[in-house]
Amino acid sequence: MPEDFHYGGQAVIEGVMMRGRRYLSMAVRLPSGEVVLTTRPLPSAYTGRIRKIPLVRGVVALVETLVLGIQVLFQSANLSLGEEGDEVPGPLLWGALAASLSFAIALFFLTPMFIANFINVDSSILSNIIEGLIRIAIFILYLALINLIPDIREVFAYHGAEHKTVNAYEDNAPLEPAAVRKYSTAHVRCGTSFLFAVLIIAIILFALLGHQSLWLRIVSRIVLLPVIAAFGYEFTRISARYADNRVMRVFFAPGLALQMMTTRQPSDAQVEVAISALKGVIEADSPQASS
Repeated sequence: MPEDFHYGGQAVIEGVMMRGRRYLSMAVRLPSGEVVLTTRPLPSAYTGRIRKIPLVRGVVALVETLVLGIQVLFQSANLSLGEEGDEVPGPLLWGALAASLSFAIALFFLTPMFIANFINVDSSILSNIIEGLIRIAIFILYLALINLIPDIREVFAYHGAEHKTVNAYEDNAPLEPAAVRKYSTAHVRCGTSFLFAVLIIAIILFALLGHQSLWLRIVSRIVLLPVIAAFGYEFTRISARYADNRVMRVFFAPGLALQMMTTRQPSDAQVEVAISALKGVIEADSPQASS
């Protein structure tokens, strides 16, 4: 396995998806209690040289996460209901993607901007800082509210199982529930940490833009989102590489703390599902499987 490659994934409905170098595997527990594993190759757009170009790879990773994330969520939902996990129809996929992006931009970028504009502070720097703090507060409140939904708490438990399994694998521990359960539900490369980095970088970038008219502020919050995501991705990569550095720990500690809201302690049955997904993608990535 290349030194700079790290396995990771996401929680899905009643299961876990793990992404490898060239494949992804998804393990879902059926109503009958059986764990079903599906493995498929990743599109070349997600595995080519473009994934090695600094900053550009962050935008590619964001698109990949959104598209694959929606696909596996739909497929896992079908499987968990005892139905076939077919491919998501194109119109449904892109419609869901457009709706989720629009919701995220409106809630986490435009709403804080309008609130800060209503407060009407003379200093553009102070106004952008207030906007950023409001954005962080909305994000935390959003996580607190969705934690009240039982189905979301179940997904967050699978999220914790995913982290425990990856932590165990990276520590060369046996991929068995008894060994994996000892590990933390937090991980430095988690999407939650990435999102928190995006929120902080947004404060800095928007403050550098100085005073703008309202319509320019609206456009900048939308157009610059890929740029912010690109820098957030690079920060997350650096954090993972220097996770043992005391100085770096200070920077990524808030993101790790925030993961207490997006992960829960999983059951052994949920850990078993995460282990199945990781073993599946490791096996698919192995040279023997390719020959």
